[in-house]
Amino acid sequence: MPRLFDSLTIRDVTLPNRIVMSPMCMYACPNEDGQVNDWHLVHYTSRAVGQVGLIVVEAAAVTPNGRISAHDLGIWSDEHIGGLRRLTEMVHAQGSKVAIQLAHAGRKATVPHAIAPSALRFNESYDLPIEMNQEEIRRTIKAFAEAARRAKEAGFDIVEIHAAHGYLINQFLSPLTNERQDGYGGSTDGRYRFLSEVIDAVRTTWSNSNPLFVRVSAHEYAKGGNSIEAYIDYSRRMKLQGVDLVDCSSGAVVPHPIDVFPGYQVPFAQAIRQSTGIATGAVGLITEPAQAEEIVRNYRADLVFLGRELLRDPYWPIRAARELQADIPIPKPYERGW
Repeated sequence: MPRLFDSLTIRDVTLPNRIVMSPMCMYACPNEDGQVNDWHLVHYTSRAVGQVGLIVVEAAAVTPNGRISAHDLGIWSDEHIGGLRRLTEMVHAQGSKVAIQLAHAGRKATVPHAIAPSALRFNESYDLPIEMNQEEIRRTIKAFAEAARRAKEAGFDIVEIHAAHGYLINQFLSPLTNERQDGYGGSTDGRYRFLSEVIDAVRTTWSNSNPLFVRVSAHEYAKGGNSIEAYIDYSRRMKLQGVDLVDCSSGAVVPHPIDVFPGYQVPFAQAIRQSTGIATGAVGLITEPAQAEEIVRNYRADLVFLGRELLRDPYWPIRAARELQADIPIPKPYERGW
């Protein structure tokens, strides 16, 4: 049996296979209210029908001013719970597990009142953000905790904290974007403090029986930014705080070109896994079943996150099972086609 189709148990949650749908913003909330609508229900459930083991719902903003765009999904209010619960029920009915990514865009928000650790623009097309004071930091940490509570009430199996791609937590972590000289900057300990407090706050409202993931940009590429060595250190810290898996992406904290090629981020997942012992997820131009199987079979990562490939083909796991000669469950209504 290919290892890609082995189950994986993390805390009390068992994933049916190692294939994960990576969180990808859909910008599909036309009323700017952050509510789940029919698009989300069809989009995510179709990947569950396709036998994706874990579906990670797109970045859901923990505050209204933390949205990447006005059309982002939200989890800043209890009013969002009902729609999110309907989504988890539909995904669970098809046998998949479901996670949600908790996010704050920081200076990369395109809605009013962007905030950041330091008053630095991402580029000239973005507004100048307001530097966060201590009270704003406390409110935002509490917002992550409240969002985790709502995720639990909505029935999610896993939450992922978004600390990658130049969004708010990544802005605190990076010396390129954090010029603070208080307890939330000025040193590695200071830059890590915001994420550390978010993790601790989320763990107070999120069940200890359920996994907690963190997505990071494991290399920032630009001169003076964090490299993989810094993220190995951060991952050791996260593991001690009860984080179960580090989802290893890269880049986007500042505008900078990236040399991309198939599997270009896999070495980051491998390095963190081997150096710290924490479970990792590999992501980035993973498109072929044999490629995904090699990653998990050689213990380079524990999970394979697919993004755009699952936009192109919601039934990619079925193709992978055929190519790798794996016997996996097929929804009865589709048996004649598959």
